[in-house]
Amino acid sequence: MDFSAVSSALKAIGELTQEVTSLWGVDEQVEDLASELRWMQSYLKVADARKVDHEVIRTSVVKIRELTYDAEDVIETFSLKVASKRKGGFSNCIKRSAYQVSQFGVDGEGPSSSTERLESRPYPHVMDDNIVGLDKHIKKLVTVLLDEQSESRVVSICGMGGLGKTTLAKKIYHHSQVVGHFTHLAWAYVSKNFQKRKVWKDILSDLNILGEADKEKVEKLTEKLSDFLEKNKCLVILDDIWDTKAWDSLKPAFSARETESKILLTSRNKEIISHADKNGFLYELHHFSPSFNFSSLLVIELCQITPKWIYRKKLGEDMVKNCAGLPLAIVVLGGILATKYPSLTEWLKVSADINSIMGCRSIVLSKQGDEGQIEEDVAEGYLMELAERCMIQVRERDIATLKMRSFQMHDLMRDVCLSKAKEENFLYIADQSNACQLSTIERVHRVSVHKYFPIQGIKSSHLRSLLFFDEFFPCKEQEKVLPLTVTNYVNNHSNEDFNLRFCFVVAFVNCVLITKFRGVWKYMFNNFNFLRVLDYERRGDAGWKLPNDIGKPIHLRFLRLRNLNFRISKLPSSLGNLSCLQTLDLRIISKRRSWESIHVPNVLWRMQQLRHLYLPYRCSPETKLKLGTLGNLQTLVNFNTKNCYVKHLINMTNLRELEIRGPFNIEDFNTEELDKNPPIIQSKYLHSLSIFYYEGRIDPRHLVRLLSSCQNISKLNLNVEIRRLPEYAYSSSNLAYVHLRGCKLEEDPIPTLEKLPNLRALKLHVRAFIGKEMFCATEGFPKLESLSLACLENLEDWKVDERAMPSLRQLEIQKCRQLKKLPDGLSFIATLQELKIGSMPKTFEDKVKEGGEDFCKFQHVPSITFHHCRHCKC
Repeated sequence: MDFSAVSSALKAIGELTQEVTSLWGVDEQVEDLASELRWMQSYLKVADARKVDHEVIRTSVVKIRELTYDAEDVIETFSLKVASKRKGGFSNCIKRSAYQVSQFGVDGEGPSSSTERLESRPYPHVMDDNIVGLDKHIKKLVTVLLDEQSESRVVSICGMGGLGKTTLAKKIYHHSQVVGHFTHLAWAYVSKNFQKRKVWKDILSDLNILGEADKEKVEKLTEKLSDFLEKNKCLVILDDIWDTKAWDSLKPAFSARETESKILLTSRNKEIISHADKNGFLYELHHFSPSFNFSSLLVIELCQITPKWIYRKKLGEDMVKNCAGLPLAIVVLGGILATKYPSLTEWLKVSADINSIMGCRSIVLSKQGDEGQIEEDVAEGYLMELAERCMIQVRERDIATLKMRSFQMHDLMRDVCLSKAKEENFLYIADQSNACQLSTIERVHRVSVHKYFPIQGIKSSHLRSLLFFDEFFPCKEQEKVLPLTVTNYVNNHSNEDFNLRFCFVVAFVNCVLITKFRGVWKYMFNNFNFLRVLDYERRGDAGWKLPNDIGKPIHLRFLRLRNLNFRISKLPSSLGNLSCLQTLDLRIISKRRSWESIHVPNVLWRMQQLRHLYLPYRCSPETKLKLGTLGNLQTLVNFNTKNCYVKHLINMTNLRELEIRGPFNIEDFNTEELDKNPPIIQSKYLHSLSIFYYEGRIDPRHLVRLLSSCQNISKLNLNVEIRRLPEYAYSSSNLAYVHLRGCKLEEDPIPTLEKLPNLRALKLHVRAFIGKEMFCATEGFPKLESLSLACLENLEDWKVDERAMPSLRQLEIQKCRQLKKLPDGLSFIATLQELKIGSMPKTFEDKVKEGGEDFCKFQHVPSITFHHCRHCKC
């Protein structure tokens, strides 16, 4: 059910309340509106939790959603223009609708029922590999269970919820000594509301003696289980027994006295053990005391992947304090940190979100980030949760951060999602076959255009999202606008020399098309006043220029114009009206010349909510942007010091990804005392830095100063002439991915790069190194998994020591024409799984192929491939 509408409206109200408290006559009505929306949000949750399927309820839910959309529109319009005269109209309307809805009820219960606990059954085979720190408890309990002289036939793990009783029981269930000692093991989940027949059937099933249990009486099941436990050495785990009554109900099946079988219970009630077995063994789990040693449980588990863990110890201790002494919370924290890339950035993110991480999160897309957590992190968490539930499949991960880059959905799952979206009027997918239906739909909020159709077909003024997956105006559609005779004339005379008539015809065609383009843009920006998302995924002609009307949809949050072609490469200053924008992609293309620069007016500083900014690939010389007010910026692409100010980077304290395209020079740089220069970047979250500059070189001292400000980056991409690689001391120890291209390094970069402790992927492409020799030393590149050498024209000799690159899995050599042979040291890398050789001299390939002089050195590699290509895509 779509909770996002109400949540979004409530968020807007919260922001508005802070702005209008000084405006008489409005703040009280805004608070009344918020109160009614909260009530309706609770109603929606109850209706969804109980899967109510009643026509009146469905109609009411739709009405609530529409009212909340309207409320948000009015609130936001008021806050942006402070000109709305509607003082309470929507509030009164919502009150009436809310009252009507409340009369229907949901199974006779109010909103409070939505807070009921939903039980989740644990399964013994589902193990969390990230749980650490239970060794002491496991050792003690395994000793008791394996002690054949002990009179304790029942062992109980007791403690409050969250202490890790079930997790500990799972570890014991899978322990090698336990599996080897007992001939049979069984697991049954009891819980508060159990059925004894179901519990006994689960145990019999695990013992492989279930038979025709469905037809047997309870007494027969009890007798069969009791006899089997008496004659065999079994371990039965009863998880989550609530009280003594539960045990009394189940104990007839465990009545055998002379037996080697044992029973392990988990419970919050320690009275059960004495009730079940007077000689039973009680093992209580407790909170960790405030003096708990953080490093002994958590940091030691991580020190293998975090060489400089001592610098994060204080941060870790603070996180442990927030776990309130719950061991499960602490060991889960250890597991979470173990899966994160070992950078201060990742630890800070976990620390900021520690409360929500330790809680149970449901996948509700309306949830906003908790304090200290941004929406992008929340969204990423939801995607990961969907992947873990196999609802989506991960296609590609970022090689440095291992975060999800792209994913796909099974067609059946997609059909389910589309069906649900249609049912709740959440999304409309439009193409030429069904576009005519859009004109009859009064209210549609999200439209996804898969195939072009005239945008004028959308009549709903309440549109909030418009996504295009086809060209703005395909050539075939352009031809339909023109008379057939005109189209034929242009096609038949396009290759002729100068022809005055042809020029007039072309001018006529351009006027017709430009008028058509202008009409599309004008209709869109003048009719969809509440548009939040406008996304063009495909390139194509978009008209003469981006019209001034672009500034009218003031509610826009997301605007992507990537690869759209305009004849006039000057953006309008009305862009500055879009003060709500969070994502802005201006990577447009000039129709006249693809390399022509784009003029961006100095209005972006007004968009103080911007989080992701993509500037044009090439800005005009007249463009000079002030970006110092964009403190929320996380992504900045195509920045350069010719069109922007380097001093403004220091204000972007939330920056995560920075891409520099063009010159980078630091003003007033102190060349005498380099350490006296101020830092360039102060964002502790920056994880990716890229520099592209094809027309010149960057001063190595400026590059060193920039890198020294980026101590937490895990991804570095340099496509610029620098001649000399900065020393290791200036590089981030968190670097996991390095791509060097066109750097023209004169000295071997390997001695510097091989010291990076966490480097997993390295690419040296297209004159990244112009020397003749490279050498990989012993113990160099301890974690390198992928190495690619391409188009290194001068490389002749490459040597690798015996213990270098111990983790290498993939190696690619392409168009290194002077390289004589592969290093002998590669033959000692047992982890090597794939060797790709492309466009190399035949003599080089023959040495590696079967029968060649070096074949025996690489015959342990499962995959060796050879390919040839005309154009090197390095």
